[in-house]
Amino acid sequence: MVTGGLLIVGLAVALGVLGVVAAASGQLPIPATEVASGFLRGLGVDLGPAASHPRADATLWSVRFPRVAMAMVVGAALAVAGALMQGAFGNPLAEPSVVGVSAGAAVGAAAAIVFGLTAFGAWTSVVCAFVAGILTTTVVYLFSRSNGRTEVVTLVLTGIAVNAVAGAALALLMFLGDTQAREEIVFWQLGSLNGSRWDHVLVVAPLALLGLALATRLARPLDLLALGERPARHLGVDVERLRIHSILLVGLLTAAAVSFCGIVAFVGLVVPHLIRMIAGPGHRLLLPASALGGAVCLLAADLLARTAVDYAELPLGMVTAAVGGPFFFWLLHRTRRTAGGWG
Repeated sequence: MVTGGLLIVGLAVALGVLGVVAAASGQLPIPATEVASGFLRGLGVDLGPAASHPRADATLWSVRFPRVAMAMVVGAALAVAGALMQGAFGNPLAEPSVVGVSAGAAVGAAAAIVFGLTAFGAWTSVVCAFVAGILTTTVVYLFSRSNGRTEVVTLVLTGIAVNAVAGAALALLMFLGDTQAREEIVFWQLGSLNGSRWDHVLVVAPLALLGLALATRLARPLDLLALGERPARHLGVDVERLRIHSILLVGLLTAAAVSFCGIVAFVGLVVPHLIRMIAGPGHRLLLPASALGGAVCLLAADLLARTAVDYAELPLGMVTAAVGGPFFFWLLHRTRRTAGGWG
């Protein structure tokens, strides 16, 4: 088992190295040393080699650095949301999409596209996706709550039903929309970080940092809940309040992430499992390590998506699903072989 400090340092170093590689890669290759010097110049520190291409610094600061920052923030938010879901409901298959936030956000964005809503200017589809994601999470929670309790099975089944309804609403919107609207909706659902800007990062980053900070406050009660509901109650944990807070944080983190980049699958499901395999189930380490692991995972996926094919970009959601699906399948069989299953 790897110590917590070593894991955090290793993930931070991997994130830094991968960030430089991602910023250096693209149709205009930029040496890593010039990426570092260009970053410092943007901060007012003139150190390192000058840019060898006249548009290198502009490319870094207007296109690649915002995209790298957005990949880190979105990956961290999705992974922490997944760790919270799995911890709060003691279900290894739980992920943010269970509470319908991704499907709800897709319906909100599609409604803005099809009906040509412009109330918030260029931010209209983002605002609609965020609000719809939060509302869908609230609906799933309210419908799964009975007699002051939220049962895990009821929540999962309610999430499946609400996701199905959201899928039907999305299909109806695509039927109502014209060809251009359909293409925009399909593109949004496939997920992409193309077009990320600093103003996008400045919206998502504070929400993600707030969510991560609040999530770390739940680490100890989540560890106690892992002992079982009854022992956790005897140890002073208000299980229902813990789950409410967890669902609210999952909705906040996931809605903030998918509103700007579309649906990105498997990050919230796979990354927390991988961190548990390396460092154990304690949430005090699992949550920050998942944040770093999610950032590394999504940054690597985005780098692959935009460099695998010359002069073309693969859908980000397709890359994460293509890699995450087989990995999760391997993880499932490994756990069944070594521990006899999930239960």
